[in-house]
Amino acid sequence: MDSGNDTGAVLVTGAGGPAGVAVLRAVAASGRTVVAADADPAAVGLRLADHAGVVPSGDDEGFVPALADLARRTGATALVATVAEELPELVRRADLLTAAGLAHWLPDPASVDRCSDKWTFFETATAAGVPVAATGLGSAEGIPGPWIVKPRQGRGSRHVMAVDDPTDLVTALRLVPDPIVQTRAPGREFTVDALVGRDGVMAGWASRWRLETKAGISTRGETFDDPDLGALVGAVLAAVDLRGPANVQGFVGPDGAVTLIEVNPRFSGGLPLSLAAGADLVGEYLRGVAGLPLRPDRLRARPGVRMFRYFEEIFEGTGP
Repeated sequence: MDSGNDTGAVLVTGAGGPAGVAVLRAVAASGRTVVAADADPAAVGLRLADHAGVVPSGDDEGFVPALADLARRTGATALVATVAEELPELVRRADLLTAAGLAHWLPDPASVDRCSDKWTFFETATAAGVPVAATGLGSAEGIPGPWIVKPRQGRGSRHVMAVDDPTDLVTALRLVPDPIVQTRAPGREFTVDALVGRDGVMAGWASRWRLETKAGISTRGETFDDPDLGALVGAVLAAVDLRGPANVQGFVGPDGAVTLIEVNPRFSGGLPLSLAAGADLVGEYLRGVAGLPLRPDRLRARPGVRMFRYFEEIFEGTGP
């Protein structure tokens, strides 16, 4: 990882999540001091960093002041937020971060909402002509099955229900809070890790098949290269007007047709595979935080790199 000439400490939020841990490790590998923050005292990332602090949750009034205090105490000069739900509060009180000497690059709250609100995302992507799964708000009327019922706002696999029988839809709609209903997309599932510059142009990306997942996190994957998919990802990120890191999820059907499912305005839990394949997403993001231009040549992923999270093993080639 190369983040320019800055050698100051990097403060990483969400240190208990897979994305937070991946960023912590990437920053540590670059030789920079790492400061971890999380609301959970048992968060694993707090034990992987040079310095750590337990802070309030991202929707708490004390969250940003606690981060600012942690930055002052540890000398942190750059912020990487890995939890999408924290972003609105970070933007609202960004002046406290700046006053603490903490450089940041935060997306516009409206862009975050267009990603986090799955109904708004569907409307935005559809208006832009991007192929997304057919979606209904609180109802499956007019939505072909089989279905996925999930919260309008949520993350991972929490409260997500797969429904095959129409008679089970009533139960699913009752159990899932503030539900949307989507047609379940066929084919191979993928994630694209991307980085969009401050100018709104996608600087680079890494595509990977999600060969196996647990609790919404990819545990086995393989990178691949598809320029057409990259162009489609760039189009959907432009539609939601997102800057900075993003991960885009979708399916490639048996006929080759792509269906996008969602965009998350943050680094993904499967980030280690993209990093291992040569896409220096964390290093280039930190360059962006420092106000330096992104380098597309540093954001190209090699195809054929595989990850098996069970053994924390990443290798190139066609393994089992």
